[in-house]
Amino acid sequence: MSDIKSQVSEEEWQRRVDLAAAYRLVALYGWDDLVFTHLTARVPGPEHHFLINPYGMMFDEITASSLVKIDLHGEKVMDSPYPVNPAGFTIHSCIHAAREDALCVMHTHSLNGVAVSSQKDGVLPLSQQSLFVLASLAYHNYEGVALNEDEKPRLVADLGDRNFLMLRNHGLLTCAPTVADAFLFMYLFEAACLIQVRALAGNRELIHVAQPIVEGIREQAERVTKGLGGALAWPGLLRKLDRKLPGYDC
Repeated sequence: MSDIKSQVSEEEWQRRVDLAAAYRLVALYGWDDLVFTHLTARVPGPEHHFLINPYGMMFDEITASSLVKIDLHGEKVMDSPYPVNPAGFTIHSCIHAAREDALCVMHTHSLNGVAVSSQKDGVLPLSQQSLFVLASLAYHNYEGVALNEDEKPRLVADLGDRNFLMLRNHGLLTCAPTVADAFLFMYLFEAACLIQVRALAGNRELIHVAQPIVEGIREQAERVTKGLGGALAWPGLLRKLDRKLPGYDC
């Protein structure tokens, strides 16, 4: 697979490096579920082509070269020795198709995420992290394993123009214009769920953040990240990977 870099544009290669890094970061932070769940990113260019993980490969093994390029139907559009899971692209494909800004879609089955997705009230305004999530959060009810094409329009309608989607009894999903933004959103989503699980386990009366503060958090988020979003933390995250899980960029 060492010649993949020579077969793609510089822009696609950079997208591959970023997505491979995101897979390894998901593993590093403990959000992976063996080989199940996917992170996808649209390939730069006029075609609706996407990058997805080689099915069966652990997230901490994925490299820029091993990512598989597919179309909206989950079919390979570039030779690869690795299999893909078309069923795993069901959720991602409908979001990519409906949202031009959703260049990256991330989906996890983390323990804390699934735990909160099973709670009737969903994400509670208990932490600063939860406020960033609540500013752009939607919910989608569980309809079984994501194999049914008929579910797609309902999922898209539920997501709307939001960046965070809680899949009830299933897990978490984020979408964004960049891999860095989608990862930052997932980091906040996962942190909000972890904090909520721990707070509820304390069996004490909880303090909810006041609604006016929740409603004003989007503007504050822009100020905190200096308008850079995920790009502010992304270089540091890559340096962390270079120390702990090098090799994603080959």
